[in-house]
Amino acid sequence: MPSESSPPDRRALIALSWLWVGAPLAYGLYELVRKATQLFTG
Repeated sequence: MPSESSPPDRRALIALSWLWVGAPLAYGLYELVRKATQLFTG
């Protein structure tokens, strides 16, 4: 049970931060795999 002196809940900020970093990372990995398959399959 959290007390009144506990720090504020920052789960929304953490989730937004992960999305801010994760979305471009996922897109970059997708492009990497797509171009690597083109490179090796001709």
